Order: sequence, then structure tokens, then C-alpha cells
Amino acid sequence: MDVKKIGMIGTGSMGGMMSLLFAEYGIHTHYYDPSKKNIEALQSHAKESKHEDKITYHDNHKSLCEALGEGDKPKVFMFSIPHGGPADDSIDALEPYLKPGDIIMDASNEHWKATERRQARLEPKGIHYIGMGVSGGYQSARHGPSISPGGSKEALDKMLPFLQKIASKDKKGRPCVAKLGPGGCGHYVKMIHNGIEHGMMTVLCEAWAIMNIGLGMDYEEIGTVFEKWNGDKERPLRDNFLIDIGADICRTKDEKGNYVLANVRDKVVQDVDNSEGTGTWAVQEGTRLHVPDPTIAVSHLFRVASADAARRETVNKALEGKGVKPARIEGVDQDRFLEDLYNAVYASFLMCFIQGLHVLSKANEENGWKLDFADVLQLWRNGCIIQSEGVVDLLETVYRSREHDNDDLLGHKTIAGELAKTYPSLKRVVLKAIEFDLHAGALGTSLEYYKYSGSTELPTQFQEAELDYFGAHMFDLKTAEPGKPVTGDHHFEWKPARGIFETND
Repeated sequence: MDVKKIGMIGTGSMGGMMSLLFAEYGIHTHYYDPSKKNIEALQSHAKESKHEDKITYHDNHKSLCEALGEGDKPKVFMFSIPHGGPADDSIDALEPYLKPGDIIMDASNEHWKATERRQARLEPKGIHYIGMGVSGGYQSARHGPSISPGGSKEALDKMLPFLQKIASKDKKGRPCVAKLGPGGCGHYVKMIHNGIEHGMMTVLCEAWAIMNIGLGMDYEEIGTVFEKWNGDKERPLRDNFLIDIGADICRTKDEKGNYVLANVRDKVVQDVDNSEGTGTWAVQEGTRLHVPDPTIAVSHLFRVASADAARRETVNKALEGKGVKPARIEGVDQDRFLEDLYNAVYASFLMCFIQGLHVLSKANEENGWKLDFADVLQLWRNGCIIQSEGVVDLLETVYRSREHDNDDLLGHKTIAGELAKTYPSLKRVVLKAIEFDLHAGALGTSLEYYKYSGSTELPTQFQEAELDYFGAHMFDLKTAEPGKPVTGDHHFEWKPARGIFETND
């Protein structure tokens, strides 16, 4: 389907930049936004980029729909609005003017179940609703984002040429978009992307603090390290978006010559203020599906704890000088330690991907989406926050091998080999961080995840015995085969239950 006009609902940082991208491709964007600030910003950008003739504001949904109407040709809309109620309100406002064949692409960070509910509402009327994750921040929205669409085959077939046109392209010129599958799978994939993102960002901020506080490196020095990590084309952290922008952040100064980073308060609020729900949902999904995703979960909780800076200050004052203060690391060779830190970050990044993909695999089985995981990786090759060429290259090799198990990537010899090589470095970094009171929750959790995922002697042996003691929860015998995660066949009467007047005789 050749899209010449599109109706954009919501023109904040993402929607506004995508509107300009569409205009650049000759697509006339008719938009509605209740925010005067957003309207003024988009019109200003349109004027600056000389795209005013391709971007038109409408103050009501009827006018917007009339502008898109062109005989029997379907109208195409895109949402870029906060998750939850605003999408339902927008559908309510548009519905009187919709006809069978019209297509709505929801490019918001929406919950996948809400997407499926709206599909069930609209599809009986012949209206297509595509749940579509869009990644890369507003910069990528301007020049080509990573896109993860899910919906009916008919809708995806119609919109794929348009999406391939506007999507980011990898180094081989391939678009970072694919027809993922039915239902809410597109938004689910984006949710997993964001869970992986939270894990990677926390790992990287811990590495930054280890360099800054633990090694006493200044911002310029850290920027140089990040640039080297990202630029070494022979090593696994090559072409990593977060490391790349990390170098810029470390070096950027304001108009007075001061480092901007130096005055950024240590609070991440997007989860707590509910402007961003995907990280929370990713953690919930891992728990619901009984899939261990500890680095992602711990990273999310770290962000949540950081959000209330005032509360942390109150606790700090209550400790009356006895609080924990990160210190300078002693007794290490800096170059060797930086090599360990590189390996620790790489191992932790890889485990973030594995954990997220394991959750996605379980959801794929549950919902029958029939996802192609090589397609999912293609989405993440460019234009997204978790872009990490070395990691994705490795994972694609694994997924294309015959012996891989989507539910157990750790059990693949290629991945097991990578983690075994990096484990000593990860352990040394975590031990030093603990010794000198540096924050290493995500790094340390990645270490433990690696340890217990391959262990055949866990202390949960004792926990299982206690569960059987007080709850008769049953257990398996060590002399038997490991078996599946189902209730055991054995119970031991550790201490018989007795009534008040019974004796022990």
C-alpha cells in the first residue's frame, strides 16, 4: 500500500519527529494534538526544515479524517501518545469517521494486552489495529527508528512497504522492521526491548561510577574508554548505542564550559511517575511466566529506588555519618582492571539479552505468535537503544544453529563459552566493587545469575527441605534424575502434627 497521507495523533518528542520524517519522504502528515506546546514545537521544526507544506494541524478529529479521506482508499493513522486511556479516548473520537479497511498503528509504549483488547474491539468492524513498538528515542524517530509491528496478516502486509521505507537501516541496508506476528506481539517485543534496555543502562552506569569514583578517572578519560570500547570492531562491545552516547555525555559541556553530566541528579523517575510502563511490565512478565530475569528486575528496582532522592537523603541523615560511601579502589593495575570491567560489562549485557529473550520465548509459546527470533534480532541491529552489534551477531549465530533452544540460550555451547571466558573478570570487578562500597547491583546479579544457572548444587536443597517440613510440599531425591519443574514424589514426616492435648509418647 502506497501511503501518501497519514493522520498523526500525538506530536510530542517521538510523534513530532516522526511527522518530520514522514514529510521528508513526501508523505503529508495531518495531525491532532491537544497540547499547544507540541503544536508550536512541530510547526517551528517544520518551518526550519522547510516541510510546512507537508505538515498540517487539525483542531478536531472530524477535520483530520476528512483530510485523509480519498475515495475508497483506506485512511492510515498513527498514535504516539501516553499509554493507557489516551488511546481509548482517541479511538472513541475517531470511530464515527472510520470505515472498514482503515488502519491505526499504535506507536506508543503500550501494554500488549491493551493492544489486543483494542484489536478485538475494532477488527469485527473491519478496522485494523497494529500494535507497534518504536525504538531509538526522538533522534531515531527523526531519521529512522527501529519498528516492531504486530497485528493481522492483512494489516501487516499492507503497511510493511511503508514501514520498511521509514525504518532505520542496518549496515547492509536492511530495514530494522519485520512482520512479527498477530495480536499484541509487537508491543510485547518492544516491552522486552525496554526491559533489556533498563538492564544494560544500569550495568553501564555502574561501570561509569566504578571508573569515576573507584578509579578516580575524570569524565574525559571515561569518554575515551567508552569511545575505545565502542570503536574496536574486533571486540564484542562494538557499535553499541549506549556506550556510544556515553562517550558524548562524558564530554559534553554547557555554554559556561561546565560538564552537563556533573549537575545531573541521580534520580530516574520515568517508572515511578508512570510516564514509562514498559520496564515495570517486563519485570512483571518475567515473574508471571516464571522466567528468571534478575539483572532486568534488579536494574528496574535500582531505578525505582533512585527516583525518591529526598527519601534517600532522609535515610542518609538518619545514619548520622555511618552510611556507606563509595571509595577509591586500591591494589589494582588500572589497565588490567579496565580490561576486566570491559569483560564484565559485555557479560552482563549478554545476560540482559538472554533474560529478555527467555521471557519473550515463553510468551511466544503461551500465545502462539510463532515469532522468528532472527527477525526480532534484526529489529535491534540499528535505530534502537539496545543496538549492540557484537552481541546481536553472536545471538543470531546461535538462533540460526540447529541445536539452539529458545528457552535455554545459556545451554548453547557458544554462549556458555563466552560467559565462561568472562566470568573471572566479572567476579573480580564485583568483588572490588563490594570491597570498596561501589554500587554493583546489576553486575553482581549478573554474576549470580551465571553461577546458579549452571550449578547442580544449590542451597535451595535446604529450602526445599524446610518447605516439606512445615508444608508437606514434597521433594525429589538426589538419587533420581533431575526431572522437570513439577511437584516431587516424596515427603518425610519431619515432625508429626499434634493436637493441644496430645503427648509426644
